[in-house]
Amino acid sequence: MQEQPTAAQVETAVEAFRMLSDGTRLRLMWLLAAGEYDVSSLAETIGVARPSVSQHLAKLRLAGLVDTRRHGRRILYRARDAHVRRLISEALFHADHEVSRIPRHET
Repeated sequence: MQEQPTAAQVETAVEAFRMLSDGTRLRLMWLLAAGEYDVSSLAETIGVARPSVSQHLAKLRLAGLVDTRRHGRRILYRARDAHVRRLISEALFHADHEVSRIPRHET
């Protein structure tokens, strides 16, 4: 039998899923899983106002899903780690299977 996750682990996962349940944040995370972007580039790419993107990024950062680094005067955002990148890709690949009616597979 598999060991049960702790209450802290469950709450942290729930918060991550809560943050990803917003379409704008999920689109941002898809981009950030593939590379680093500044706020202006993200806003332009997804077609959302810069202040709104900044607010979403702040929430994602507080949830531990996004990291930043300074490059000159700009702040660059990226997905925090490989776990977050896999979470995003698997969620959207699952959605692709559902939408496209692609047969499910186990591996």
